[in-house]
Amino acid sequence: MTNKTLAQSYRVKAEKRLKILPILFQERAYSDVVREAQEIVELALKGMLRQVGIEPPKWHDVGGTLVEFSDRLPESVRQDVGRLAEISRWLRKEREFSFYGDVDFIPTDEYGPDDASRAMADARFVCEAAARMIPLESDA
Repeated sequence: MTNKTLAQSYRVKAEKRLKILPILFQERAYSDVVREAQEIVELALKGMLRQVGIEPPKWHDVGGTLVEFSDRLPESVRQDVGRLAEISRWLRKEREFSFYGDVDFIPTDEYGPDDASRAMADARFVCEAAARMIPLESDA
């Protein structure tokens, strides 16, 4: 038995969470899709940083850090670093509103299927990028 690295653990956690997004979407829990997608993206990107030896910062949007150290990423991921950072920035911005809302922003009213579809597609894209650089035993 081999020990998984923290990067591998983050990838596994992100991929498992990705599976719940269609269920939330089907339940019309669109704000929850956005919130969960943000956490998936954060885990996957932090796993990618750990995979190349970078301790991720202790904040939610690590897209800038990914850009800063893009020279350490494999070419198959480096070509997408701008989109990865954009996804991280967008979902970070939506993180609190999608979960808590505000007195004039009710998450269950404000988020719709277009927001949730975008969040699901973005989370899937980030997980696919993470899979290209964080190998798992099950990939073999």
